[in-house]
Amino acid sequence: QVQLVESGGGLVQAGGSLRLSCAASGRTFDSYAIGWFRQAPGKEREFVAAMRWSGERTYYPDSVKGRFTISRDNAKNTVYLQMSSLKPEDTAVYYCAAKWGFADSTNLKAYNYWGQGTQVTVAS
Repeated sequence: QVQLVESGGGLVQAGGSLRLSCAASGRTFDSYAIGWFRQAPGKEREFVAAMRWSGERTYYPDSVKGRFTISRDNAKNTVYLQMSSLKPEDTAVYYCAAKWGFADSTNLKAYNYWGQGTQVTVAS
Protein backbone atom coordinates (compact mmCIF):
# COMPACT_ATOMS: atom_id res chain seq x y z
CA GLN A 1 0.00 0.00 0.00
CA VAL A 2 1.46 3.32 -1.10
CA GLN A 3 1.58 5.96 1.60
CA LEU A 4 2.50 9.59 1.09
CA VAL A 5 2.98 11.95 4.00
CA GLU A 6 3.54 15.65 3.42
CA SER A 7 5.17 18.05 5.85
CA GLY A 8 6.81 21.45 5.90
CA GLY A 9 3.86 23.74 5.35
CA GLY A 10 3.36 26.91 7.33
CA LEU A 11 3.07 30.68 7.28
CA VAL A 12 5.64 32.71 5.36
CA GLN A 13 5.94 36.30 4.22
CA ALA A 14 5.68 37.19 0.56
CA GLY A 15 9.07 36.82 -1.09
CA GLY A 16 10.09 34.12 1.35
CA SER A 17 10.88 30.45 0.87
CA LEU A 18 9.54 27.16 2.13
CA ARG A 19 10.42 23.53 1.50
CA LEU A 20 7.77 20.86 1.50
CA SER A 21 8.58 17.19 1.99
CA CYS A 22 6.73 14.09 0.86
CA ALA A 23 7.78 10.85 2.52
CA ALA A 24 6.85 7.90 0.32
CA SER A 25 6.53 4.26 1.39
CA GLY A 26 4.98 0.97 0.36
CA ARG A 27 6.57 0.55 -3.06
CA THR A 28 9.74 0.76 -5.03
CA PHE A 29 9.09 3.99 -6.88
CA ASP A 30 11.53 3.71 -9.78
CA SER A 31 8.71 3.43 -12.31
CA TYR A 32 6.53 6.05 -10.68
CA ALA A 33 5.93 9.71 -11.28
CA ILE A 34 5.56 11.97 -8.26
CA GLY A 35 3.58 15.16 -8.46
CA TRP A 36 2.78 18.17 -6.33
CA PHE A 37 -0.62 19.80 -6.63
CA ARG A 38 -2.33 22.58 -4.73
CA GLN A 39 -5.84 23.67 -3.97
CA ALA A 40 -6.81 27.15 -2.84
CA PRO A 41 -10.18 27.83 -1.17
CA GLY A 42 -12.96 27.86 -3.73
CA LYS A 43 -10.66 26.77 -6.55
CA GLU A 44 -9.93 23.52 -8.31
CA ARG A 45 -6.85 21.50 -7.50
CA GLU A 46 -4.04 22.41 -9.88
CA PHE A 47 -0.73 21.01 -11.01
CA VAL A 48 2.42 22.50 -9.47
CA ALA A 49 5.32 20.18 -10.27
CA ALA A 50 6.09 16.61 -11.25
CA MET A 51 9.05 14.38 -11.81
CA ARG A 52 9.93 10.86 -12.65
CA TRP A 53 11.27 9.15 -9.56
CA SER A 54 14.34 8.39 -11.66
CA GLY A 55 14.81 12.16 -11.87
CA GLU A 56 15.34 12.40 -15.61
CA ARG A 57 12.53 14.84 -16.27
CA THR A 58 10.76 17.54 -14.32
CA TYR A 59 7.63 19.48 -15.21
CA TYR A 60 6.25 22.82 -14.03
CA PRO A 61 3.44 25.11 -15.07
CA ASP A 62 4.37 28.65 -16.06
CA SER A 63 2.92 30.02 -12.81
CA VAL A 64 5.72 28.47 -10.72
CA LYS A 65 8.50 27.88 -13.24
CA GLY A 66 11.72 29.44 -11.99
CA ARG A 67 10.41 29.71 -8.42
CA PHE A 68 9.63 26.09 -7.49
CA THR A 69 11.93 23.09 -7.74
CA ILE A 70 11.00 19.45 -7.29
CA SER A 71 13.68 16.99 -6.23
CA ARG A 72 14.06 13.69 -4.40
CA ASP A 73 16.35 11.94 -1.97
CA ASN A 74 16.50 8.25 -2.82
CA ALA A 75 18.07 7.29 0.48
CA LYS A 76 15.19 8.84 2.39
CA ASN A 77 12.48 7.94 -0.15
CA THR A 78 11.41 11.54 0.03
CA VAL A 79 10.40 14.08 -2.59
CA TYR A 80 10.79 17.79 -1.94
CA LEU A 81 9.21 20.93 -3.28
CA GLN A 82 11.45 23.92 -2.76
CA MET A 83 9.42 27.10 -3.11
CA SER A 84 10.98 30.54 -3.32
CA SER A 85 9.82 34.07 -4.15
CA LEU A 86 6.48 33.08 -2.71
CA LYS A 87 3.41 35.16 -3.50
CA PRO A 88 0.08 35.46 -1.68
CA GLU A 89 -1.54 33.64 -4.62
CA ASP A 90 0.59 30.60 -3.76
CA THR A 91 -1.52 30.16 -0.62
CA ALA A 92 -3.17 26.74 -0.77
CA VAL A 93 -3.17 23.22 0.58
CA TYR A 94 -0.33 21.38 -1.15
CA TYR A 95 -0.67 17.70 -1.96
CA CYS A 96 1.87 15.09 -2.94
CA ALA A 97 0.68 12.38 -5.34
CA ALA A 98 2.07 9.29 -7.05
CA LYS A 99 1.21 7.31 -10.17
CA TRP A 100 2.72 4.33 -11.92
CA GLY A 101 4.32 5.27 -15.22
CA PHE A 102 5.50 8.56 -16.60
CA ALA A 103 2.83 9.48 -19.12
CA ASP A 104 0.38 12.27 -18.33
CA SER A 105 2.38 13.36 -15.28
CA THR A 106 0.83 16.82 -15.20
CA ASN A 107 -2.74 15.53 -15.06
CA LEU A 108 -4.08 15.17 -11.53
CA LYS A 109 -6.71 12.69 -12.70
CA ALA A 110 -3.94 10.27 -13.64
CA TYR A 111 -2.69 9.98 -10.06
CA ASN A 112 -3.77 7.07 -7.90
CA TYR A 113 -2.21 7.88 -4.56
CA TRP A 114 -2.48 11.08 -2.57
CA GLY A 115 -1.18 12.45 0.69
CA GLN A 116 -3.28 14.30 3.23
CA GLY A 117 -2.00 17.74 2.24
CA THR A 118 -0.11 20.49 4.03
CA GLN A 119 -1.22 24.13 4.34
CA VAL A 120 0.95 26.89 2.91
CA THR A 121 -0.04 30.46 3.70
CA VAL A 122 1.81 33.40 2.17
CA ALA A 123 1.17 36.71 3.90
CA SER A 124 1.40 39.95 1.95
